[in-house]
Amino acid sequence: MDRGEERAIGRRGLGLVFGFCIGAGVAVQGRINGALGARLADGIAAATISFGTGLIALLIAFAFSSALRAGVTKVRTAMSEGRLPAWQLLGGLCGAFFVAAQGLTIAAIGVTAFTVAVVAGQLLSSLMVDRLGLAPNGRTPITALRIGAAALGITGVVLSAGGSSAPTTVTTGVPDALLIVLPALAGIGLAWQQAVNGRVGATGGPFTATLINFAVGLTALLLLDLYTLSTTGLPTEFPTDLWLYTGGLIGVAFIALAAVTVGMTGVLLLGLTSVAGQLVAAVLLDTVDGRLSATAVFSCVIVLCAVVVASRSGH
Repeated sequence: MDRGEERAIGRRGLGLVFGFCIGAGVAVQGRINGALGARLADGIAAATISFGTGLIALLIAFAFSSALRAGVTKVRTAMSEGRLPAWQLLGGLCGAFFVAAQGLTIAAIGVTAFTVAVVAGQLLSSLMVDRLGLAPNGRTPITALRIGAAALGITGVVLSAGGSSAPTTVTTGVPDALLIVLPALAGIGLAWQQAVNGRVGATGGPFTATLINFAVGLTALLLLDLYTLSTTGLPTEFPTDLWLYTGGLIGVAFIALAAVTVGMTGVLLLGLTSVAGQLVAAVLLDTVDGRLSATAVFSCVIVLCAVVVASRSGH
């Protein structure tokens, strides 16, 4: 094995570690934003606050760092020279759409169906995104091993979701045909978001990609809030527990890390490792809460096997 191969293996191994960390961050952020949404009785408002606090933290950092501001200049230059298409800056729309899909469908179909539909959409879309070479690591062909890895990942999530909350009878006003399609589309968007954020990150750095992601996502959420506020009004009170407002900071960390990691692993392997990280973190959180189940542990093992299979496929 030559030095170049050793570096490639080491780079991918580091990418796997980063992917697990991203997934763990997503799981923790989900618990925090979920708790904030429950306190406000408005999940979209909670997501808007999360995006807003993350963006404020980024703007403060950029204000004090000329190196970070130089990344924005690099992105602007790449756009003017045609090296970075403007549509690759819109990854944050997928985050906003994901939140909207949660608000529109979970009450009707339950967390189980929503999670399975999102992950299925994300992993299957990752195969095509990698095939098209949208991420900075280039093109990766669709192979039997990669399809098998995606199938194993979906199986693990289905098993994990088996003990989750059942669908409710809440009427959302969304046509029945869209109740599963919307979260599946949200999952497809997550794969695309990781790829284009990686492109922006390769040009201007991971924090520049994160800043643009948060700005675009927050803009979309604010427009959505204009509609929801016209029908439901503002939350009656805001909680005073500071930890409920840390979700945005966690989001800054894992979105910036994902912008770096996708170039190391590709979109499919990043998706699988982040799903595995989410499940492992969820198991640990459930253990602390005294709710650990053998099914949850087994589902983690299945998804970890999917990561191994995807790693052997090349990316």
